[in-house]
Amino acid sequence: MNIFQFLLILKAQYKVILITFFITVITAVVVTFLLPKNYSATTSLLLNYKGMDPVTGVVLPAQLMPGYMATQSDIIQSRNIALKVVNQLGLAKTSEAQEQFQDATKGNGDIHNWLASLLLKNLDVVPSKQSSLLEITFTSIDPQFSASIANAFAENYLQTSVQLKIEPAQKATGYFSEQIKIMRNNLEKAQTRLSKYQQEKGITNPEQSLDVENLRLNELSTQLSIVQASAIDSTSRKNNAQQNAFDSPDVVINPLIQNLRMDASRAESKMAEIAQRLGRNHPQYQSAQTELNKIKNQLYEETQRISNSISGTANINQQRESELRMQVELQKKKVLALNLLRDEMSVMQKDVETAKEAMDTVTKRFSQTSMEGESNQSDIAILNPAIAPTGPSSPKVLIILALAMMMGGILGIGFGFLAELADRRVRCRDDIASILGVPVFAILDTKPRKTKNNLLTNGMQKLLPSA
Repeated sequence: MNIFQFLLILKAQYKVILITFFITVITAVVVTFLLPKNYSATTSLLLNYKGMDPVTGVVLPAQLMPGYMATQSDIIQSRNIALKVVNQLGLAKTSEAQEQFQDATKGNGDIHNWLASLLLKNLDVVPSKQSSLLEITFTSIDPQFSASIANAFAENYLQTSVQLKIEPAQKATGYFSEQIKIMRNNLEKAQTRLSKYQQEKGITNPEQSLDVENLRLNELSTQLSIVQASAIDSTSRKNNAQQNAFDSPDVVINPLIQNLRMDASRAESKMAEIAQRLGRNHPQYQSAQTELNKIKNQLYEETQRISNSISGTANINQQRESELRMQVELQKKKVLALNLLRDEMSVMQKDVETAKEAMDTVTKRFSQTSMEGESNQSDIAILNPAIAPTGPSSPKVLIILALAMMMGGILGIGFGFLAELADRRVRCRDDIASILGVPVFAILDTKPRKTKNNLLTNGMQKLLPSA
């Protein structure tokens, strides 16, 4: 079928098409006016997207998530909010609602849940794609009722939003309260152990005591080094003095020894001179001999005294070295003991610091959750409360009329084609070709041509009377 055939069919069946079109439009108009009028009221909510809690100042990254608006829409359309609206407005107490509940459910079920389901069917929540606005729309046959329900949903949503935020905070506050008691008990135990340990060990300031003992150990070590050097030197001088006292440097450099040796030299010289002149039994010789022996005895005694003095100094240095070594060992043990005490005390102090840090952390979280649990502020605000609409939102006459006209045209064309199929006729040469299956070679015009002979004949027929 080509467009020419289609137009011929529409031309032939125009009455069917027009009748169908007008019937459809008239029916739609009648039904539109018979339908009850519905009124829609809208409440606009503004959701805070700053991402910060107004009380604690904590950043809330959850509000920046893409699903935040969808979550809020689901909360508004939850049964929990609907039940709160029913209870707030006392819808279940009205006789009309009770009668409708009895007629619809025969008394089975809960009227509150039934009313909540009816409210949710007529509720529409639309989040804005370009802003942080959320629109709550409720539709009913009563404009004032629609506005009341929309505002009630918005108010209960705000209350529920605050409740959803503070309930976890209140539970956390109770948990942190118990933890504070435990942490305080742990801190007291740690401090008690540390104090008892300090009292038992007699520790007032372990760091200062350790510094003093280390300083004393260093001093003793220095003194020991000096005494060891002196002991080595004195021992060497002692050995030299014991082996050959007269040639010992300590004996030789002694002034008294030097004087005695000079006196002995002079006495020997005098003795040699007298021996050349006098005999052994001469009184002068014997006197010189006695004087020389006396000087030698003094020299020997003095040499022995100096040698004994060197030995005594060596013994004293060795004894002092031994005493200092014992003191150094004792001081080392004391320092090591203080190090052990400091390490044990450091562990206890670390336990006290850890318990205190845990206590401070839990106390801080307790204060924060307490503020959150007592806060009734919300990051959601009602921007535009719903008001009773002045005009119905449905049925929309113009839209229904446009749809009825479009549907009437489609149905009219459809019925026109059905009528054509029920009584198929030849409309053009293409119909002949399609029905007979042969090509069309010529078309005979049923109207006679207007020639000169035809005009004369027609004129004569008009003039002459009919036979």
